[in-house]
Amino acid sequence: MGSTGGLLNRINERYGSLSKGQRLLAAYITDNYDKAVFLTAARLGQTVGVSESTVVRFAAHLGYKGYPEFQRALEELVRSKLHAAHRMEDTYGRIAQSEILETVLKSDMERIRHTLEHIDEQAFEQAVEMILKARHIYVLGVRSCSALAEFLVFYLNLMFDNVRLIHTSSSSELLEQMVRISKEDVMIGISFPRYSLRTLKAMELANSRSAGVITLTDSVHSPMNLYSSCNLIAKSDMSSIVDSLVAPLSLINALIMAVCMRRQKDVVENLELLEQVWEDYQVYGNDEIDYIDDSVKLRYAGEKNRAYGNDEIDTMDDSVKFRYAGRDNQACENN
Repeated sequence: MGSTGGLLNRINERYGSLSKGQRLLAAYITDNYDKAVFLTAARLGQTVGVSESTVVRFAAHLGYKGYPEFQRALEELVRSKLHAAHRMEDTYGRIAQSEILETVLKSDMERIRHTLEHIDEQAFEQAVEMILKARHIYVLGVRSCSALAEFLVFYLNLMFDNVRLIHTSSSSELLEQMVRISKEDVMIGISFPRYSLRTLKAMELANSRSAGVITLTDSVHSPMNLYSSCNLIAKSDMSSIVDSLVAPLSLINALIMAVCMRRQKDVVENLELLEQVWEDYQVYGNDEIDYIDDSVKLRYAGEKNRAYGNDEIDTMDDSVKFRYAGRDNQACENN
């Protein structure tokens, strides 16, 4: 059955030849292998929405002799994924603490280099065109990919007033936010291993409504490509307990800049409006109310305290009052 992770490798290698039902199985198993490992073939089919025979054929198509052998491969996958600490030890355990910074950053540099060398520039330009022409732009990313989705939406909002970040509190609410999506819209789905079934379902809905679907994922064999019309591929892997999403973020940066260059006039106008809002409502700065230097305000406060201090009635110096009070006390004691 190969090394740990062999099942996912087989799915990726054979993904292009899978039927639609088998691709649904592949997506579910990739996202929920820790649950699938406990399911019978019949129960797995029922969960995904395919027949038991489709599940058995899926296992055979991946090269397993039967469903029991396929389940053992699932068990092996679960064991390998559950021991993230062991994976970190294998990757970084023999590296000195002083070398961690250089090792991690160089690994991320290599992922960016790999992405640049293998990116489909035609698909990249297609994605730019789809975004520019869309009536509404829907963006979705869950788990660690939610940070990428929010970053993309933040900058698209500087250029467009039709951008919608899909919130992922539940699968049903996720789809409800897309109920009006149409062929005039575009959806950008971001998902990396472990792939998200929620993201895949949202892309399926967008595809069924003839909307443009852009996927940002890690492989041409990713199940996220099942319903997409434009695939952007960025190198990402989990070499420890952390998903490296540096290359995907760089690709998003490039996408934002490419769109921005095509909408320079609108971007400048929007930024000018934002600058005015920031100034009018004092969004940035330390002393928006009066702009008085802090040291000046402190000196002014000190002068007020001296002018209206503790001796308003008789203005007698404290030391004089203490001496005077002392004499009174002595007089009382002597009597």
